[in-house]
Amino acid sequence: MTSISGSTVLVTGGQRGLGKAFVEAAIDLGAATVYATARRPQPSADPRVVPLALEVTDPSSVAALADQARDVSILVNNAGATLRKRLIDTTVDELRDLLETNLFGVLRVTQALAPTLAANGGGTLINIHSAMSWIAGAGPYGVTKAALWSATNSLRIDLAAQGTQVVGVHLGYTETDMTAILDVVKNDPRELAHAVLVAAENGQTEVLSDEVSRHFKAALSGPVEGLEFTLVDGKVVGKHASAAARRA
Repeated sequence: MTSISGSTVLVTGGQRGLGKAFVEAAIDLGAATVYATARRPQPSADPRVVPLALEVTDPSSVAALADQARDVSILVNNAGATLRKRLIDTTVDELRDLLETNLFGVLRVTQALAPTLAANGGGTLINIHSAMSWIAGAGPYGVTKAALWSATNSLRIDLAAQGTQVVGVHLGYTETDMTAILDVVKNDPRELAHAVLVAAENGQTEVLSDEVSRHFKAALSGPVEGLEFTLVDGKVVGKHASAAARRA
């Protein structure tokens, strides 16, 4: 585990939504420098926040990032994309495009910066998954996040020898641009980012950041039907558990 105080942190997708919240939380916890990436980065009024350009689907952009950020000890892979369609209605090309960001983009950045983390004492890698990694009916987005969850668990083993702590983060709906159109109960991104960084600093390897993620992680040990969900008063709940509660 790596102390955040005095560290150099890099957050992909760090200029809006949850990524911006991670940048602010890292500063609040004492990070010396935070690289905040975006496709078209904007300047920051805080000298501790350094904007960097990054397109995670472009190998040359990732290579340039790695060359600029040689002092990173904490990497937060937050950048992601979504596609709200049923999987059966999603073309292979659409799914491939989504995987380019949500899986291959994370792997590109991780592979490029893993030597830097090793050179700086091992450091910490934090990958942002989703409770949709486990929830049935999450469509193409869920497929990509399930793949990322698997990749993170493999990376934890792969990077152990170089002393890198690998942390997987699961969360339900969170207040970001991506979820703005959804009429559901959402997490506060600032509270969530702070809690994740503190958990990582305390040595956790998996963070279940809300009741949604805790419920569906527990449901993995039961029948697959337990992974179906529904909305009750704007909250994501297990479909069959909800039905049982209504019958009781």
